[in-house]
Amino acid sequence: MNVVSKLAVILIMSITTHVTNAQSGYNLTVTIENAKSNDGKMMIALYDNASDFLENELKGLFSKISNNGCVVTFENVPEGIYAVSIFHDENDNDKLDSNIIGIPKEDYGCSNNAKGFMGPPKWKDAKFELKADKSITITL
Repeated sequence: MNVVSKLAVILIMSITTHVTNAQSGYNLTVTIENAKSNDGKMMIALYDNASDFLENELKGLFSKISNNGCVVTFENVPEGIYAVSIFHDENDNDKLDSNIIGIPKEDYGCSNNAKGFMGPPKWKDAKFELKADKSITITL
């Protein structure tokens, strides 16, 4: 094998390795069920640590609602610990509406169907490990 051929093989191997590494994440499919209506949209957020939970999402998606639910997929998510939160933006104003004392007026939910007590759900109750493609269901 001459020098040019060896360099070509090394270059091809390098590109193949780079592409393989760039696509090494997993798909996280989230099914949301039991919405009150098909009005508005579903807002879905993915978090990767406790300090950002319910404040600063790692990735966010939104979806139209049909048959009182929807399915979204977060693609190419690295292995790790995550949590998902969702809310039904029924009036389509891009925010979770709440009453005067802060109680949400629109439906919401979290992974593991975690519920809050006297406040929002906790990271420890909503977190899960992602180490392969995974599907979760959140029921409103």
